[in-house]
Amino acid sequence: MSGWAIRTLRVVIVVALAGSLVVQAGMVALLWLDTDDEPTGIGISLVVIGVLGVLALQVVAVCIWRLLTMVGRGTVFSHQAFRYVDIVIGAIGASSVLIFAIAVVARFANHATPGDEVAPGLVGLICGFALVAAGVALVVYVMRSLLAQAVARDVEAKHLQSELDEVI
Repeated sequence: MSGWAIRTLRVVIVVALAGSLVVQAGMVALLWLDTDDEPTGIGISLVVIGVLGVLALQVVAVCIWRLLTMVGRGTVFSHQAFRYVDIVIGAIGASSVLIFAIAVVARFANHATPGDEVAPGLVGLICGFALVAAGVALVVYVMRSLLAQAVARDVEAKHLQSELDEVI
């Protein structure tokens, strides 16, 4: 991967992380500043889910940053990369669960607030988004398997190179 691509992606990650911190702080502040009454259980639930969801994205961004560092050093095909890829898979899986939690909160909002019901189709659509996020976690898991194969081949190639060096 070229140096400019790594630097550009790092700039994007820094901007995304800064924006995500503003969103997290803004969501919590708006919960208490924008309401006349005490925050409701549904409002608090949605803010907690939102903050945790943004946190999961921040974890993914930091892991990608670490993997980019490994790419720059030429060490991405090593066993240390698995730790970051596993964390990314976990964070995406957690995001899927959080998206589903939004659907659960929306479903209970239908019965808690008369006149402000959430359409059942919207709840189903949110469940579909949760399924897509789980699918992304599975795709990253498949890519982890490809990384494992590449690491195994790299180890084998180094072993064969050392045997060849001994023969020569």
